[in-house]
Amino acid sequence: MKKILVPVDFSQHSENALQVAATLAKRFEGEIVVLHMLGLSEAVLTKDDSQEFMEAKYYMEMAKKRFGMFLNRPWLKGIETTQTVQNYKIFGEIDKVAKEQDIDLIVMGSHGTGGLSEIFVGSNTEKVVRTSQTPVLVIKKKIQNFDIKKVVYGFDFQIENLTAYYKAVKLFATLKAEVHLVHVNLPGINFMGTYEIQEQIDAFLRISHHGDLPNHVQVYQISDYTVETGLYNYAKKVHADLIAIPTHGRSGLSHFFKGSIGEDLANHANLPVMTFRI
Repeated sequence: MKKILVPVDFSQHSENALQVAATLAKRFEGEIVVLHMLGLSEAVLTKDDSQEFMEAKYYMEMAKKRFGMFLNRPWLKGIETTQTVQNYKIFGEIDKVAKEQDIDLIVMGSHGTGGLSEIFVGSNTEKVVRTSQTPVLVIKKKIQNFDIKKVVYGFDFQIENLTAYYKAVKLFATLKAEVHLVHVNLPGINFMGTYEIQEQIDAFLRISHHGDLPNHVQVYQISDYTVETGLYNYAKKVHADLIAIPTHGRSGLSHFFKGSIGEDLANHANLPVMTFRI
């Protein structure tokens, strides 16, 4: 994990993400790319000598100056840090930066005010996750000493998810984390019997590991009314540090970012979430 991208809006939430990125960068002797997105109108940027153009230029310069204060943190000392200000407005642009910079991981806050607030709040966080080919780590609160020892990875053991699975297992092996592969069995039309699920799991493991599961990976079956509540309940039970999920680039992740999973799980919903694109 040599290069980490952190999109920031200079809020406390993006600072929380930056601190987690710093912990990882120190551990793996990596570097951090800090990105601020302005989202200014192209019409404004192309109006030479206009008041709008001068205002846009002002905001660009102000953002660059704000980096000085924002990055003046003791926990960033000794870490190579690059700052970049872009006028991106589309969620997929973050993935573009990640590819151009050869990024290994994107770390971002789950809320914000101003600048990137539309990306960090609710369903828009999901949009960033869905467009990113790079794994995304979403930080929901301040974490003083970030360390991932136990991961709950929600997985359906479908062959189409094999690429995302390999990425996740490799990354968590690097982190020296114990991985719980958890299949959540749901009621209704998609319900499967225990034997059916086990057959599906065995078939996947025969292809992915020739039946020989890595030492840091364990498999579990649970039942719940939704995948989200099932994973949160299980994570709470085993005292997990992180929930991981694969995403196919469509919908289905909103419950992880909107805080709508129920009051009894509200505290545990603050767990970091990492996503891997299928």
